[in-house]
Amino acid sequence: MGDLRIEEAELPEVQPGHTLVRVTDVGLCGSDLHWFAEGGIGDARLTRPIVPGHEFAGIGASGDLDGVRVAVDPAIPCMNCTMCHEGHPNLCPTVGFAGHGKLDGGLADYISWPTNRLFPLPDSLTGADGAVLEPLGVALHAWDLAHVPLAADVVIVGGGPIGLLLVQLARSAGADRVAVVEPREHRRDAALRYGADEVLTPDAAREASAWKGWGSGGLGADVAFEIAGNDDAIAIAATAARPGARVILGGIPDDDSSSFRAGTARRKGLTLVMVRRMKEMYPRAIRLVERGLVDVRSLVSERAPLTDAPAAFARATERTGLKVVIGLD
Repeated sequence: MGDLRIEEAELPEVQPGHTLVRVTDVGLCGSDLHWFAEGGIGDARLTRPIVPGHEFAGIGASGDLDGVRVAVDPAIPCMNCTMCHEGHPNLCPTVGFAGHGKLDGGLADYISWPTNRLFPLPDSLTGADGAVLEPLGVALHAWDLAHVPLAADVVIVGGGPIGLLLVQLARSAGADRVAVVEPREHRRDAALRYGADEVLTPDAAREASAWKGWGSGGLGADVAFEIAGNDDAIAIAATAARPGARVILGGIPDDDSSSFRAGTARRKGLTLVMVRRMKEMYPRAIRLVERGLVDVRSLVSERAPLTDAPAAFARATERTGLKVVIGLD
């Protein structure tokens, strides 16, 4: 727990169909912090030292992408199973994922990665921007799962990076009103900067009266996103949602367990939808950022050098900023 070391390693072997990538930027995700602080995520536990990092970008150092700046999709689905054939590669039973299980992640000077999981970055995007495309992809996948109608009222419970990206997606997709529930003041302030109409503390959001006048018929929000990973957040999302709404559960609980009041969800006839990473989102995410519809750059509150990685992990665990990125260039 909390044991992060910087070590020397051999240059990785580049297999056929792979490209050597010189990593320049790695974002620290909440799941990386689970590995760091708890040695696991839910029922997945560390059984050996692993190189973390699944939000990353770099520069191709071999083959056709030599010298090309790229964002790296951290998932490697098999593309042969039923789930992959049906268009759900994020649900592939044998998917490999950077910094998870037996597959080392991007917090290294060089990594060999499947060429078809690398996406060239436009000149207008920095390496740090490229690293934040992964959480944007997760937010975009959650948005797709929500089936949000036009001019909807949207509630987002959790104002971390993915929640703040959802605020921007809601604004760019024509939401009528957007509210964010978040305990930390600096994240509530950020939500307002990114376009939220209202921010609430969890205490203020727990009462059903907070959501009167919201959504279709004034019965509550048309869609609610839970991006905090705790039971209180699920309860708030269910309280905020109108009858018949979708509640999107995107948070990862510390103890691999979630619970909620069945009566609230049953009486309202809510549809609870779980988010599993993302599908093939990088081309769409790049277009959103390139067109200025989503701002990923200002989400990066700190870019620390690799030599400061252990301390950066500790600071990220305190969640005093927004997105911490490790720079390797």
